[in-house]
Amino acid sequence: MEWKNFDTLTTCAKLEELKGSVDIKEAMAGENGAKRVKEYCIPMSNGLVYNFASKQVDDKILDVLQELADESALTEKYAALYNGDIINTGEKRLVLHQLARGQLGEDVVVDGVNKREFFAEQQRRYSEFANKVHNGEILNENGEKYTTACQIGIGGSDLGPRALYLSLENWAKTNNKLKMEAKFISNVDPDDASAVLASLDVAHTIFTVVSKSGTTLETLTNEAFVKDAIKKAGCDVAKHMVAVTSETSPLAGNPEYMDSFYMDDFIGGRFSSSSSVGGVILSLAFGPEVFDEILQGAHDADILAKNANIKENPALCDALIGVYERNFLGYNTTAVLPYSQALSRFPAHLQQLDMESNGKSVNRYGEPINYKTGPIIFGEPGTNGQHSFYQLMHQGTEIIPLQFMGFKKSQMENDVIIEGTSSQQKLSANVAAQIMAFACGKDDDNKNKFFAGGRPSSIIVGDQLTPKAVGAILAHFENKVMFQGFVWNINSFDQEGVQLGKVLAKKVLAKDTDGALAAYSDLLSIF
Repeated sequence: MEWKNFDTLTTCAKLEELKGSVDIKEAMAGENGAKRVKEYCIPMSNGLVYNFASKQVDDKILDVLQELADESALTEKYAALYNGDIINTGEKRLVLHQLARGQLGEDVVVDGVNKREFFAEQQRRYSEFANKVHNGEILNENGEKYTTACQIGIGGSDLGPRALYLSLENWAKTNNKLKMEAKFISNVDPDDASAVLASLDVAHTIFTVVSKSGTTLETLTNEAFVKDAIKKAGCDVAKHMVAVTSETSPLAGNPEYMDSFYMDDFIGGRFSSSSSVGGVILSLAFGPEVFDEILQGAHDADILAKNANIKENPALCDALIGVYERNFLGYNTTAVLPYSQALSRFPAHLQQLDMESNGKSVNRYGEPINYKTGPIIFGEPGTNGQHSFYQLMHQGTEIIPLQFMGFKKSQMENDVIIEGTSSQQKLSANVAAQIMAFACGKDDDNKNKFFAGGRPSSIIVGDQLTPKAVGAILAHFENKVMFQGFVWNINSFDQEGVQLGKVLAKKVLAKDTDGALAAYSDLLSIF
């Protein structure tokens, strides 16, 4: 398998010649625009579609992007990943998050352990645990059922599982699938843990402590914070805590936990929602069957990502258009705009997924590179964002590509007709209107009311946000980020950028400081 720096690829010169050749304002006007909406649409799994009609591409550019995919051997590298090659070169590790939700290729055996069987066994174990909790076979020290599950973790141990829980909480209530309310503690700020603890009944709560290494400072601090609260409530810690960790961490098999469920070094935090990291809390919240549907939706998307034809592979097409925008059109930022309140924390999850994965300035071998890599990611649900930062995106000096998501039906299906239309119709009307407003703008002699247009966007559209749809969306973006990392010849699966601050924080707490670090410690009155 040959790995080349992006700027050495022959396809780059062709894309450089074509850059800026598509005028979105012109392309999306009139019947031509209607034709593009129908043609530039790729079916995803589970009733979703990826539509990129309002992107600055045409058939010529798509053909060259296909050449870029072929020259970079993107689907071949994906196959190498799921068949067990060492793709994480920084840590010399395999990358197996897709294997946690289904077999895609050959058996991957490490130290005599079939990794698919390992992940399936963990899913069987936490599914059985969740069912016993729900059925009253596992009770608290007073013989009472648990009503709440609370995850203690940070980064990938919080953002993905929290986003998935919130995405399905109302769906679960409507469909009588909410088994336990879920809450999350992540920030080492004591106000976070205090506020969450004040909102729940400790005596009827199971706390899931999530740390692969068992040494994460924030998580262990919050674990101790919660243990103190459990003891103050007169409860037995061992009746209220489980661990999600590696088999070699100090949390594994700890007698202070009811049980331990395992992950391994081959799944990074931001890709870990499909593993025990998401599986324990979401199985407790919704039941194992619902979590299995999330995994099925993700696996369906993973299978689609194997297709070498970019017009039939939505994640690959999305990734390549993003590379074109970043490296040839010079766009530095991408906005994620779900027109669904249920996806309120999904932009935050994608911030970590994308920026921690592809925020790199050296290639897979640690050599400096001379081209742009991952964009800045931000977002907010529509229509809230329209009354916040859309002003800059419409009339500001920077062009920001937009990734919309929209659904034909609400999750709770509780709506009213106001002035002839429902709230869901008004929501969908807003996203359709925004796509066209960004694309085509508006002429006006009053320059304050002039909209230049030419703002590119894509949209993922689904019938309704269900567990399988959520899983498919999760995997779509994971695979998009993966493909972009392959194109840029960077390692998307380590995160050295989080380490330096941790090291310096430990020096501060050990009072091993001087210079400005000591001065900032004094300014913050740490001691």
